[in-house]
This record gives sequence, structure tokens and C-alpha cells, in this order.
Amino acid sequence: MIDINESVMQFLLAFVVVGPLLGAAAALLPAPPGLKGKSPEQAVLRHGVTVTGAVLIAAIVLALGFDHDQPSKMQASTDISWIPALDVRIHLGIDGISLPLLFLTALLTFLCALYSYFKQQHQRLTPRAAGPSPKAFVALLLVLESGTLATFAALDLLLFFLAFEMVLIPMYFLIARWGGEGRSQAAWRFILYTLLGSVVMLLGLLLIGIKAGTFDMVALATDNGRSLTASVQVIAVLAIGIGLAVKTPMWPLHSWLPDAHTAAPTVGSVLLAGVLLKMGTYGFVRILLPIAPDGFRTFAPYLAALAVVGIIYGSLACLALAKQGAKGDLKRLIAYSSVGHMGFVLLGISTMTPTGVNGALFANIAHGLITGLLFFLVGALKDRTGTTDLDTLAEETGAALYGRAPRLGGLLAFAAVASLGLPGLAGFWGEMLALFGAFQPAEGLSRPAFLTFMAIGAFGTLLTAAYLLIVVRRVCMGALPKDAPGLTDVRSYEYAAWTPLVVLTVVAGLWPKALLGLSDPAVQQLLAGGTR
Repeated sequence: MIDINESVMQFLLAFVVVGPLLGAAAALLPAPPGLKGKSPEQAVLRHGVTVTGAVLIAAIVLALGFDHDQPSKMQASTDISWIPALDVRIHLGIDGISLPLLFLTALLTFLCALYSYFKQQHQRLTPRAAGPSPKAFVALLLVLESGTLATFAALDLLLFFLAFEMVLIPMYFLIARWGGEGRSQAAWRFILYTLLGSVVMLLGLLLIGIKAGTFDMVALATDNGRSLTASVQVIAVLAIGIGLAVKTPMWPLHSWLPDAHTAAPTVGSVLLAGVLLKMGTYGFVRILLPIAPDGFRTFAPYLAALAVVGIIYGSLACLALAKQGAKGDLKRLIAYSSVGHMGFVLLGISTMTPTGVNGALFANIAHGLITGLLFFLVGALKDRTGTTDLDTLAEETGAALYGRAPRLGGLLAFAAVASLGLPGLAGFWGEMLALFGAFQPAEGLSRPAFLTFMAIGAFGTLLTAAYLLIVVRRVCMGALPKDAPGLTDVRSYEYAAWTPLVVLTVVAGLWPKALLGLSDPAVQQLLAGGTR
């Protein structure tokens, strides 16, 4: 930790949130002649790397200046009146819950920008894949980053909602214009599902703000639901929970996700899985748990039941896609795996215990790192083989990565075992703590029911291991096909984009205190009655 003045911290957080928006506007302007390099495409992609790099540096300095002795305290707070008639404020701040998500977003967006820039140097995109303009691609990427960062920093309910919605349009266009086969239908399904969920969520947020007399999330969390009647809490949790569940995505509101991931470009899939899904689960922790605890307790068993159904459903869907002859798409399989992994996050939140909620927050970060890496690797595999169809990779083209591209195969195997929750890697701790939380849920929740949910969730970990090991066996192992053309192994720019994710997956697995030390005091205070 370094000693940084509070006003400097406020400026850094404001820059992290607003900087990408300014960069997006600048990306649409003509590049100065001296900065164009070999082509305007290079200039604008380099601009994306520069802006996301500056935001990442600011996020790192923010993390270094964060007072780790008081992670439950809101820091770098900015509170400015915005719409006085409704008492809506531009209220930003970070604590031990939001800081890791802020850093994860800045890191993944920078790595996506870096990957896109260097990939353009090696492989000219076709006109259809490139869309109307690289300028639009970079601008949309930066708007997406700004909206996501604002969601994790917002401390006003309506500001949170606006930031939550801000990411929909850029992600829609990233899928619709830069995606693969079926991209138009996938983009429409994505936008319709999330918008319908958001309409219901807005009604719940307005209900809380009107009944409590404020939209300030800090004040509402400190009040801990005392100014809201039980019926208001139940209605608000149901309405807000539906909108958050769609974004998470929770079974059975998940059906937009596999199509969106399958059609999205590589960087779109990385950001969708690594960051956007976390916005839903973050809302459960930041809004519903502290602001409407009695209403949340009413729905907690149902949330847990849907969570474990999602765990089993996602795993069985992955097993069906992984088996020989199923013509399963590898990107689609990883998308279904996200339904299962986010089920563990929801299970941890539903326990309403510090152990379970800490596990959920840890699993959020681990899923972002590991699944982001998986989508990077699958994108690289498609670039080399022209397909993500498992049967084609295993039989016709004979990927046999251990023999043809051993480093790429090794990274894919590493990401797979990290995803299945191997002890010593990041995927292990979140799922284990979520199950521990279900073993002893909060007072007022049925322990026999949660013990059943814990047993079902534990069985889901076995199914997860099964389908991921099948994927590794089919894609990485096997005899080299005769006269098979060589596959390019990991390139230097791919190392640059993927190494931070590998390192952080190992560090978080071996040193979980780095994350739990931040989140636990904040979670303890949140469950006890808000954030100071």
C-alpha cells in the first residue's frame, strides 16, 4: 500500500470511469498524420491499447493507494448532486468488494485491446469480420469498459441502473457486426432478454428509492431494510432479482448466453464471460443483501434451488456437447459451463453467510480470469483450424495439440483443470467456500434444504471435471493425422495477452488471502448492516 491523498484517489476513480468514454469519442476522430503508422486501422487500434492501458495503470495505482486496513470503508468517494428533484447523485466509491472487480475489468479490457491490435498485424480481417470500421470497434470496446467500471463504482441506485444498461448497446453491436454465424439472431436475443429483465429491475429500484426516501446505496445499506416493510422488500427483491438473474445468467433465464457466446468475436466472448456476467451477481451482493435482507431471506431457498439446477444443467449440457458424434461447438460448451460456474456464485450468495458470500465473490474473480483465458484459447484455435466443432477438431482436422502445438495444448489443459476447480488454482476456493456456506446457512434458512443443495452442488463438481477432461482428451491428445499441416504454436503477442491471466490464476489459488482479505471485512459489515 502507498500513501495517496484522498483527492488524488477521487480523481483516479473518476478517470477510470470517465476515461474510456473520452477515449471512445477520440477514437471516432481522424488520427493525426504522425500517429497513423502504416495504416489508419493500426492507429485506432493502438489508440485503444493506449486508453485501456492508461485506465489499467490508474486502476493499479488506485489498488495500491487503497487502505487495506479498512477494506469495509468506502474510499475514493465522489458525491455530487445530479438530479436534485429526484435526489439522484453522482456517487462513486470503492471498497473491498468492488475493487477486485474494477481491476479485473480494466485488465481484461486492456488484454482484449492488446490482442486485437497485434492480431491485426498478423492477420488482415475480412471485410465482414472487420465490420464497418475499426474505429467503431475500438469506440464500442471503450464504451463497454466505461459502463462496466461505472456499474462497479456506482453508489446510487439510478446511477447503477444507467451504468448497468450502458453496456448493452456496445455488446449488441460487437456481436451483431463482428460476430460469426448466427450473429444477428444471437445479438437480438441478447438485447431482448436483458432489456426485458432491466425494465422489471428498474421498477424494483424505483420502489426502494420512493419508499425509503433515498436512492443512495450507502444510506440504504446502513439502514439495512428498517425503513422498508416486509411486503415492499419481497416485491423489490423479486423485481430486481429477475433483472440481475438474466444478466448473471441464472437457469432458466440463461438461454440467451450460449448463442451470444457462440456468435461473438473472441474479445466479445472474453468480456461477456469475464466481466458482464459479474454485474448481475455483484448487484445481488451490493443491493439486495444489505438493502432488503428480509425480502432476500424469503427468496434465498428458491435462489439456491435454481442455482444448483443450473450447476447440474450446465454440466449435463456440456457433457452432451463433448461426447463423440454430438457436433458440439467448443465455444458453446464453455458458455454452458459458465451457467454452472455462476450457479456456485448464486449458491454462495443465497446462504447469506460471510463464508458463502466471500466464496461467491472469489468465484466471480476466478471465473473471469479462467473463462476469459479459455475463450482466448478457443479463439486462437479457431484462427488456426478454422473451426470450433469438437468432432472436426478431434477427428477430421486432428487437432492433437500436444503434438502439433504443445504450448497451446498445455495452456488449454491448464485452463481446463483450473476451471474444474483443481486445488492450488483460483477455481478451487470460490466453489469450496460456497459449498461450506451451504453447509451452515444463515439463521432463519432451512439447514436440511441447504445441505441437500450442497450435496447436489458437490456432485456438479464431478460432472464439471468429467466434461472438461473429455475436452482435453479429444482436443489435446491423440495421434497426429497423416500429412497434417503444422499448427502455429503460441505467438509472442498471445503470450503477452494470456500470461497475466495464467499468473493471476496461480497467485489467487496459492494465496487466496489476497482476495479474501479485501472482501471479508466488507462482507461482514454488509451483512451486519451496511457500509460506512
